[in-house]
Amino acid sequence: MKIHFVSLGCPRNLVDTEIMLGRLLEAGHTITSDESEADAVVVNTCSFIEPAVNESIDVILEMGAWKQQCDGRRLIVVGCLPQRYGMDLIKALPEVDVFLGTGAFDRIVGAADGSLNGRRVLLPHPGCRPVQDLSRPRFRTTASHTAYLKIAEGCSGRCTYCIIPKLRGRHRSRPMEQVLTEARSLAESGVTELILVAQNTTAYGEDLGLGYGLSHLLERLAEISGLAWVRVLYGHPDDMTDPIIETIARHDRLCSYFDIPIQHASEPILKSMGRRHNSADILALFERIRKKVPDAVLRTTLMVGFPGESDHDFECLLHLIERVRFDHLGAFIYSNEKDLPSSALKNHVPDEVKQERFERLMFRQLEISRENNQKYVGKTLQVLIEGSDGETDFALEGRTSFQAPDIDGMVYINKGVAEPGTFVHVQITEAYEYDLVGAIV
Repeated sequence: MKIHFVSLGCPRNLVDTEIMLGRLLEAGHTITSDESEADAVVVNTCSFIEPAVNESIDVILEMGAWKQQCDGRRLIVVGCLPQRYGMDLIKALPEVDVFLGTGAFDRIVGAADGSLNGRRVLLPHPGCRPVQDLSRPRFRTTASHTAYLKIAEGCSGRCTYCIIPKLRGRHRSRPMEQVLTEARSLAESGVTELILVAQNTTAYGEDLGLGYGLSHLLERLAEISGLAWVRVLYGHPDDMTDPIIETIARHDRLCSYFDIPIQHASEPILKSMGRRHNSADILALFERIRKKVPDAVLRTTLMVGFPGESDHDFECLLHLIERVRFDHLGAFIYSNEKDLPSSALKNHVPDEVKQERFERLMFRQLEISRENNQKYVGKTLQVLIEGSDGETDFALEGRTSFQAPDIDGMVYINKGVAEPGTFVHVQITEAYEYDLVGAIV
């Protein structure tokens, strides 16, 4: 059977997709990038915020139309969308053959070949399955030199705007030796950039009684000779400890890249969100990081339009980004859903106000990013080559250690030749809002 996969959402979803692809290949199926020649399509969905839900629904409907074009085709929907909306979604999408929740990824082969004994819906509790089974193959879809490594699953936090605990269960860390075994295997296969992901990477090991678990894991990962860059995504300000910061500072292989979503800066809003820290804690953390790691690059994620957010609350947010001057910043607009505790809060912000605040925030960050990037002009930076750029006149594109794939900017190279996956030195000649331009030296 030929199977086409559509993976939506974050890198954590992508790891789940790669594991399911491995199971399908092991069972003798073929993977195709062209849905027109597929016998079955699998859509791995995201439902964290409204735009992600809408994208997932649009893709499912598109694949539903694909299914109708030929008898015998199968459509399987997996992941966060069916886990969140359950029977309401299932009743609304009769064209879908099988729904698998986040706790049923291991049933993907039966879903594809129709061997689930007529069962159309599998939504077990997501906390019941292991985070990852190393005994089963994983088919990576990223560039051969880059890989995501999931070190934990779920979240034990209780943020009022977040559905993740319902979708993924409580926080569960993978055993350290299992993580290290996979990391070594990836390095032996040619991976030079390893990106650690979880719902909260900085909480790694707490449930295993390791204490300072992430710092210990990073120490061990820094010993793997085949790796050039180890990057950590999805940290939490409450769990970003001094040992983690100091470990990153000690090792060249560990990227001085701190991705710490803080969500907001106003103390009343943080309290309503269920966040345990305040604005002073946030500022102190970033000051501490920059003191211990002078070349630290800071990335965060912010939310605008949370219920009760006043003009003053929003100005607090703008003030914080002016003070910290993040190197990278993502933002999203609060999406209200009845299954969120925050939906019961008073003073919901009108949609047009949310949009206006989002645009103001991102415009100011654009200016900060442009100003920050000017410091690289004239410098020579190590760049990992991704390949040729087919959309512009530049010969090559790549990334520095302070640019994560897909979410940050790029380095566009207008002079020199190099193969994808190699490291080169590039002298930066131009700097823009998010991207840099230079020549290989």
